[in-house]
Amino acid sequence: MVNKSPRELLEVPAAWPVTHTMAALEQALEGSGPALAFGPSNFSTVDPDIAVVIPTSGSSGHPKEVALTARALHASTSAAHQYLQAERGQRWSLLLPTNHIAGVNVLLRALSLGTKIVESNFDFTSIVPTQLYRALNQDQDLLNSLKNAQAVLVGGAATNSDLLDAAHSAGINIVTTYGMTEMSGGCIYNNQPLTGVEIQIRSDDRIALRGPMQAKQYLGIDAPFTDPEKWFLTNDAGYMKDGKLFVTGRIDDLIISGGEKVSLEALDSFLNSTYQTEFMSCAISNLEWGQCLCLAAGAPFDKEEINQVLRSHFGNQAVPKLFLENLELPRTSIGKPDRKKLASRFEMMHP
Repeated sequence: MVNKSPRELLEVPAAWPVTHTMAALEQALEGSGPALAFGPSNFSTVDPDIAVVIPTSGSSGHPKEVALTARALHASTSAAHQYLQAERGQRWSLLLPTNHIAGVNVLLRALSLGTKIVESNFDFTSIVPTQLYRALNQDQDLLNSLKNAQAVLVGGAATNSDLLDAAHSAGINIVTTYGMTEMSGGCIYNNQPLTGVEIQIRSDDRIALRGPMQAKQYLGIDAPFTDPEKWFLTNDAGYMKDGKLFVTGRIDDLIISGGEKVSLEALDSFLNSTYQTEFMSCAISNLEWGQCLCLAAGAPFDKEEINQVLRSHFGNQAVPKLFLENLELPRTSIGKPDRKKLASRFEMMHP
């Protein structure tokens, strides 16, 4: 008889050592222990088939708790290892926090290979672009470890093409990943869908995904998790070419200034591949323009030159109205641009 009783949901204490977390995670997957929430949760029980809950703010900033079954997590782990040609006994290193799906996936994959998490002499690891940049420019020990790995997964945010070229030149076998918590993390490796992953491009260029690694639901939210055909609608736009997925930016990174569309992701990507200085754009409300395009950089820059270059490449709508320089550009814990925090800086200057 199928057990339909609610299952205890346990928040993983931050003080737990990795070995303790992995043991509890193994029990959660087997069903012999409570389900695990890798972050604060508003719930104490979940459906019996839920093994892991990952809180995520998503693009809207409203907290959501993504509920993942053991079946979905096993499917994700199996597809990743199949792509990486991983073998039992090989080792993963944990370089990301476990309050995000990418960090939890490292634990799941180590369990699958029957090995412990290691700090050095590892075969695989997952990092974000910021960590890759630091390895190439500041951290020689990390660079050496990445060079010796069989594969290094990089995701969480778009990776600059120059950074990827530098990594390849340094001898690092980079595998770019694209995904989200709702798909148990990365499900597109080097632009190719993992086994079982299906892709649709909707009429507004929005990417839709489905596959055996899909999450079951958002806890406490009655709205359907997927559309009627079980597609998960992402907040990203993209296109398919020769069976590969190319992400062009986030739907919610598209602003309208003066009646014209501007992709913040495309603007940042262009500037960061053209200049040594790191740039990040955002938008704030403005009576005249609707949305006022703002641009910040980590170092001083020639504003007139930037305006001319952006006008030439994107049109007049891409010329920023407000600037900040010598700023530590805000990012989330997994390296994504934190445009909301950046916008708040501009709003303080121009209320």
